[in-house]
Amino acid sequence: MEISIVSRTLSSEWHGLSTHLIAKFYEVAQQDGSWVDAGKGVTVCAPLTEAEIDATLNWQSPFEQSGPESSMPALMAMLQSGAIQPVLNSLDSLAETVTDATGTARVLNPVKDKVAAGLKAGARGLEGRTGITRLNSMQVFSGMPPVKITVVALFRAWKDPAKEVEAPVNQLMSWALPEQLSDMGPLLSRAADYAAGGSTSPTDVLAPSKAPSKIAMTYKGKTYAPLVIEFIGQPIASPVSSDGRYVEMLVPMTLCTLTALDRGDWKRINGG
Repeated sequence: MEISIVSRTLSSEWHGLSTHLIAKFYEVAQQDGSWVDAGKGVTVCAPLTEAEIDATLNWQSPFEQSGPESSMPALMAMLQSGAIQPVLNSLDSLAETVTDATGTARVLNPVKDKVAAGLKAGARGLEGRTGITRLNSMQVFSGMPPVKITVVALFRAWKDPAKEVEAPVNQLMSWALPEQLSDMGPLLSRAADYAAGGSTSPTDVLAPSKAPSKIAMTYKGKTYAPLVIEFIGQPIASPVSSDGRYVEMLVPMTLCTLTALDRGDWKRINGG
């Protein structure tokens, strides 16, 4: 005999508020390559006081370190700024004493040499120049993490704090936490139990616990799925009733897509 699932909506009362301003959260499961309602029959509804989508795209400059500024930073800085000119000019005061074959000593000024003169001219030409080119400043796409959705869900009670505030908050927390953490021992003990014909299955040997649920969020006519709750806060200093039940709570959450998104995913989210 099949057991029918009773649909439950956990929410505060928001009479008169547009449905587009109320976000709906529910559990999803993968079916035939797509993510659909898992059929658990539980939906959490709440207006969002804050909601933002953050997509971080990693662009890097792999050739940035190929210029002379990276290999000779101090020298290139002196050449570009012209600070090396006083150093070269100081060579004019240097003298070198050499003795020829006859034993006669004479004084030579090496700055008058063509090489030294060319060096000074080249240094003057490099003033105000840079080694940055279009190639070594080119950005290349190196991937992106999953998209993050930051929201703050509002719950407040008109009649029953337990049903309107605590029940939906507890449901969100249960979706964020692992479904079950195993009490089994370490990997070797589980493998030994399986080899000895115990009750441990091959699945329990490698992964004995169950991960948190995947959920979907429908907000302002758009459905984002699958999502995982990466962060959830519960401000326990929120106001309470005379019997200690929370009457209002702002729940911050960071929802994260299961994978990175491409143009097709974004088009699907927007109803394309």
